[in-house]
Amino acid sequence: MSRVYFHIDMNAFYANAECILDPSLKGKPIAVSGQTRRSVVSTSSYEARAFGVHSAMPVSEAVHLCPTLIIVEPHFHFYSSLSEQFIGIIRRYSDEIEQASVDECYADMTETIMQYERPLDLAWKIQHQIMDELKLPCSIGVGPNMFMAKMASDMKKPMGITVLRIREAESKLWPLKIGDMRGIGNKTIPLLEDIGIHTIGDLANWTDFEALKPILGKNTEMMIRRAHGYDDRTIVTEYDSKSMGVSETFLEDITDYDEIRGCFRMMSRKLSERLIRSSKIGSLISIRIKYYDFQTSDRSRKLNQMIYKSEELFVQAMDLFDNNWEGDPVRLVGISLSDFASDDASAVQISMFDPINEKKEETVSIMKELNKELSSGIKLKRASDVLKDRGHEA
Repeated sequence: MSRVYFHIDMNAFYANAECILDPSLKGKPIAVSGQTRRSVVSTSSYEARAFGVHSAMPVSEAVHLCPTLIIVEPHFHFYSSLSEQFIGIIRRYSDEIEQASVDECYADMTETIMQYERPLDLAWKIQHQIMDELKLPCSIGVGPNMFMAKMASDMKKPMGITVLRIREAESKLWPLKIGDMRGIGNKTIPLLEDIGIHTIGDLANWTDFEALKPILGKNTEMMIRRAHGYDDRTIVTEYDSKSMGVSETFLEDITDYDEIRGCFRMMSRKLSERLIRSSKIGSLISIRIKYYDFQTSDRSRKLNQMIYKSEELFVQAMDLFDNNWEGDPVRLVGISLSDFASDDASAVQISMFDPINEKKEETVSIMKELNKELSSGIKLKRASDVLKDRGHEA
């Protein structure tokens, strides 16, 4: 039997949460933001959005667009409490839940929905239960996979319920702008439009893969499949408490991809060293992205093999990041590994490799990458190699 996925997305979550704290704000154009010079809008009410105010917009620009805009400082502890209650409500209906961020989650409702004579009654019940208990509106998308459920939830806001079937991809999905497709980031949109891809339908029917691969890379085939309505992902619910990880908080919000990539490489090295010292190998890799508005996105992948090497960690972590980051300013990133093998199995595998050689191989790999970017005539070498060239032993 095909699966039934729900994507439950809280509408203007922060703004509506502030209306709970201060009911006088209800129905007014408000923006949740800090008060510093570099503050940006975390989220805005639908009344403010009517003026063009949106997330990640500088507050000065938002006020220019909407002179009556009310700036409200965020109350993140309150948002976190509401988020826990929101997930608690969904857990009454399914144990198969993957929280995508503080205000959205996926849930496998395949078994639960069989209890309802009219399937959409389940979505209606959840939606109104959240409104009754939390005073918060939400939209729910229903689909045969996670991608279609997410796309469906975006189609009717606020308080919408939308079903999107694979056979409806051509009529309902393809006419949408390519920027509306989940997984296509702001930086990718103009690159696709430059080669003639303006809608999801254009991507679904694109045949010039050579022109597409430099833009979408290894995700090319996956994104084309999703444009046709197919998605092979399954909900990840197993987060082993016995995990090992590292994270890095930036001094200011950043959007520089190379800087973020360099941070992931550094974290991968640190994590690998810790794993080697602890004789640990694992098969569930996870990343965490905390954005400028303090929303957190956790993503995980179950691997078919055990890993511990820094390069393996880096490749998997960056793949998760590339598939989920859409260009918004980032405050923190993290990487962790779990689902560890037994201590004996870990020790046997790691003992097959000399940690010193592993570290040397990694250093050589990094230097090769750096040398490609340096001007001709300038090449980096390991200090030990320089000493050897001079006739000395390191």
